[in-house]
Formats: sequence, structure tokens, C-alpha cells
Amino acid sequence: MAAPAERMKSMRDRRRGLGLREVRLVMPDPRSDAVRRRVAAQVAALDASAEADAMTWIEAVSEFDDVDASGGDASR
Repeated sequence: MAAPAERMKSMRDRRRGLGLREVRLVMPDPRSDAVRRRVAAQVAALDASAEADAMTWIEAVSEFDDVDASGGDASR
């Protein structure tokens, strides 16, 4: 059996041959108390009126909620 590093290289090479590329994401762990406190503090600092304006704009430009834009099929 090949070493783990060799198996990973082989898998990456096969995927590259298929035109695929590996992408790794590193993000804060939402299970961490420190991250949860930081997110809560950022949410508490949001300006409710600015957020309402942003949501109004998002809804106005969203094609997903507009029945006419989806060809009459609101389930899209």
C-alpha cells in the first residue's frame, strides 16, 4: 500500500487530469466560545437601520424571489 502522501499526490494528479483543482478553506470554528463571543459582539454592534436598508436592496435586486424573472415558476 502506498504511503498517505503518495496516495494524496495520486488523487490530486487524477483530479488535475479531469480539470479539477483542490481548494482549501480555513474558517473560524463556530463551536469555539471565543468565536461565538466575537460574532455576538459584531452582531450587537450592527446598525439595525443600515441592515434593514441592505436587506431591502438585496430583496429588490434578487431574481430568486421575483416570479416574473423565473419564468413564472416561483419554486426555483
